[in-house]
Amino acid sequence: MPLAALTFSTDPWRWPVAAALLVAVVAVLWSYRQSPATGRRRWCAGLKILAFVLAAVCLLEPQWTGQRVRPGANLFVVAADNSGSLAVTDDGAAAPRAEELRAALDPAKALWQALLADQFDVRRHLFDSRLRGVDDFSALSADGRASAIGSSLRQIRDRFRGRPLAGIILLTDGNATDLTSFPEDLRDLPPVYPVVIGGAGPARDLAVRKLSATQTAFEDAPVTVDAEVTSAGYAGQNITAKLTDTDGKTAGEQTVTAAAENRFRFQLKPAGGGTRFYRFSIAPEKPGGPPEATEANNAGVVAVNRGEGPYRILYVSGRANWEFKFLNRALGEDPQLRMTALIRVAKREPKFDFLGRAGEKSNPLFRGFGDQERETAGTYDQPVLVRLNTRDDQELRAGFPRVPQELHGYHALILDDLESGFFTPEQAALVRKFVAVRGGGLLMLGGMESFREGGYARTPIGEALPVSLDGAPDATTPWEDLKFDLDRDGWLQPWARLRDNEAAEKERLAGMPEFRVLNRVRGVKPGAAVIATAAGKAGADPALVVQRFGRGRSAAMLAGDVWRWGMRSPEARTDMEKAWRQLARWLTADVPERVSMAAEPVDADPNGTVRLEVRVADAKFDPLENAAVSVEVEPVVFPGEPAVAMAEGNGKVALRAEASPDEPGLYIAEHTPRRPGGYRATAKASNEAGAEEGRSSTGWAADPAALEFRSLVPNRALMEELAAKTGGAVTAVKDLEKLVRGLPLKKAPVMEPDTRPLWHTPWIFLAAVGCLVAEWGLRRTKGLP
Repeated sequence: MPLAALTFSTDPWRWPVAAALLVAVVAVLWSYRQSPATGRRRWCAGLKILAFVLAAVCLLEPQWTGQRVRPGANLFVVAADNSGSLAVTDDGAAAPRAEELRAALDPAKALWQALLADQFDVRRHLFDSRLRGVDDFSALSADGRASAIGSSLRQIRDRFRGRPLAGIILLTDGNATDLTSFPEDLRDLPPVYPVVIGGAGPARDLAVRKLSATQTAFEDAPVTVDAEVTSAGYAGQNITAKLTDTDGKTAGEQTVTAAAENRFRFQLKPAGGGTRFYRFSIAPEKPGGPPEATEANNAGVVAVNRGEGPYRILYVSGRANWEFKFLNRALGEDPQLRMTALIRVAKREPKFDFLGRAGEKSNPLFRGFGDQERETAGTYDQPVLVRLNTRDDQELRAGFPRVPQELHGYHALILDDLESGFFTPEQAALVRKFVAVRGGGLLMLGGMESFREGGYARTPIGEALPVSLDGAPDATTPWEDLKFDLDRDGWLQPWARLRDNEAAEKERLAGMPEFRVLNRVRGVKPGAAVIATAAGKAGADPALVVQRFGRGRSAAMLAGDVWRWGMRSPEARTDMEKAWRQLARWLTADVPERVSMAAEPVDADPNGTVRLEVRVADAKFDPLENAAVSVEVEPVVFPGEPAVAMAEGNGKVALRAEASPDEPGLYIAEHTPRRPGGYRATAKASNEAGAEEGRSSTGWAADPAALEFRSLVPNRALMEELAAKTGGAVTAVKDLEKLVRGLPLKKAPVMEPDTRPLWHTPWIFLAAVGCLVAEWGLRRTKGLP
């Protein structure tokens, strides 16, 4: 339905007026017929006819009938930004942005609020990290921690849902901390009219725009901290970035010449496990000069969760070999790894009468080892196993684990030159479940009784491996020289490399010895990645393949004589041991514990609320329900920072995690930080009987100031997108009064008819008189009658 239409109220006079107008037009044309000036004659006749037409229209009493906003029936929201970025002073400005905003909201200086109140029921709000209603804007302080534009608009929509909300005037610099683009869920908003506060940005500022940490199994530098810094007003000057730990020690420092965009990268090797925190800060190399717009964005905190080792690895081998010697030595140097070995020194034998001691039927190899009782002594049809590096006398006493409670105590499993017949069907299924359900790591090493040669095709263990064993060719001919090299995926994985640059890595690969034993396979499974190849006379075959399998990981080292690498030289042995450690770290990375916790930020929450998710499993790694889970959150304080002053316990907060209705074994708690910086959380889980099931800890960094001040240039583009997709328009402060005067004629939930006589409009009378005057003037200048 159109908002306005033109109607005539004197229908009976329509035809007489039309007839009179026709007579007048004919008379004008007749009177100008004999005029000598043809061009001027047409102009004069046209102007006089137009004057008669306007007079005739007025005789018909035209009415401009439409709709307008019913005064006082519609709501209109005025929302003003109260965040800290409004305290910034723009380049060339005499006062902070907050002063411009206060002047725009001062009723004594600006009449637009009074005009708006004449037509609408005005509701006033301030917003920063939260939205709150106010009677006036005298409380505007520009000290909020965040600019929650997105969540504030959602709250306004929900708060006035079902009520006649005509629009929103949004006064802000547009630097939202919870929006980067227009979200689809805000399309049902009424028209939003953003008023962008601020100019081109401050003259001088350094800002940490982005700070992140990534972890790998690369031994020399497993943690990489990346920082993006923007600068304004420091062109040609040096700026220094520093990374410090919670002990106040400098973990890294870099100085560069300032540019508009600056990137810093620090590579670290933290000692030990657990959650570590680092503080990144940026400053000019030489202090002095004009002050910055703000120093609240000059630093940030990043958390690094290094795990809670040591991680336990079970190594099972079909025979004592060189591979175990080097592998055991390599992993023994890593305090975060602990390898327990189960090595078979004799295979099972068929039963027969042994001509030994009279009446003896047990395996004489057991003689002299532990219990001599007939009931517990090994028999001839049982393999002879040696246990090494066990935690106690009971660990692996019965051989390879037969129940989940035993096997799930390890984080990874390595099978070396061991045929599939070593495992019972139940044990083989248990290994598969160890990877898929428990989330453990599985590595099979090459050898005469591994992969297809070991009969693993179409077995549960073979299903978990990343290579296809059906129809695979026979093992390569012994003593064929095979050159080891990284494949494309291997170059992309830090744990597969031993040097920190490509040139050095290629030099290392060129110096590696040739291998001579390789288990060839038909191919790799979909989703698996070939990390390394071994190239021989027939071409390159996969040598190291990895994949994700269920919740865990599996890998296949198809080369069967990696130990040759360590025999070449002391330097080569060091490289080989490093490669084993990095592969073992990759196997054990992200393996869940019985109690594990993760901190996930709540989407679009301006207060930095974190969702703490605690997953609890029983000894079989099945979800444990009806557990009691408590969480303690503690702030991390760096040297030089003020002490944490909170209600109790030096800022520690005790929370109770509630069971999730959607996932068994998941318990959830939420924490909202009261100050920026790092936080460490520790969860404790107990079963129904009150016995403790385990503990877990994690950490995260909360830095709302980094988001609030990451950009000090008003985000006009975001505000224009917001206005365009809601039907509003971006308005300048000086045009607020003009905008408000036009709002009653725009569409609103509650409208009323609006009828105005068009002939009372001054411009119609002036147009008619103007036409007659112009016609007279043209006639007189040319001497026409």
